[in-house]
Amino acid sequence: MKKWLAGAVAAASIFGLAACGNDSGAGSDEKELVVGASNVPHAEILEQVKPILEEKGIDLQIETYQDYILPNKDLDNGDIDANYFQTIPYMELQMKDNEGYDFVNAGGIHIEPIGVYSKKYKSLEDLPEGATILMSNSVSDHGRILSLLEKKGLITLKDGVENTQAQIEDIEENPRNLKFDYEYEAGMLPQMYENEEGDAVVINSNYAIDAGLKPLEDSIAIEDTDSPYVNVITVNKGDEDKEEVKELVKALRSKKIQDFINKEWDGAVVPVSEE
Repeated sequence: MKKWLAGAVAAASIFGLAACGNDSGAGSDEKELVVGASNVPHAEILEQVKPILEEKGIDLQIETYQDYILPNKDLDNGDIDANYFQTIPYMELQMKDNEGYDFVNAGGIHIEPIGVYSKKYKSLEDLPEGATILMSNSVSDHGRILSLLEKKGLITLKDGVENTQAQIEDIEENPRNLKFDYEYEAGMLPQMYENEEGDAVVINSNYAIDAGLKPLEDSIAIEDTDSPYVNVITVNKGDEDKEEVKELVKALRSKKIQDFINKEWDGAVVPVSEE
């Protein structure tokens, strides 16, 4: 009798474990996709994408970052599956400077026109002789800033210099003897603007928006929307073919999300494509 009871208890235990295993397996087909992003606008855009991906069986997890270095470190380490914060020139520079990084662009999503801000002057034309312009230490941004200043007539670059690759030493003519101070983390620049440091401050739109600035209204000059500096979904090489990555890019390029971007930021963030 005791042997029978012991066998019955064991069978019941095995059945119970099997049942628990079946319960925990519910929804096991759902895939998790972890994406690193800057707070604004990237993480906010991704929040709008969550329900779209959920319908496809993809659980989108968003990790936010305050700088431009850690998102690529974590991508390389495998701590995240993709990131959404950077331009192609920045990605290429990061791969050049960091041995082992092997990233690819899985799809361009939007442009954030970079802007020049000043509490002292109302236009670039008002900048005085010897004015100091504060910039980030992100070398990949220098070309776009110098291209903007050249287009506005403040400087000229040397012949043959590719605009996206231009650096301070590539300035050919600087009639106002403008000084360029580029020793700062990009995220510090909005506070430097508020503190009235320098004569003008060049700020990436994501940091400007995060600080409560309205790029189209508050800047004294802003990059044209045909800028080549598209913000992309970046993944490790080979992951661009993963179904969940393709669905992420598809969702971000959908009319619903592009309409959200246009409505939310009114030209300060510009979609690059629609479905």
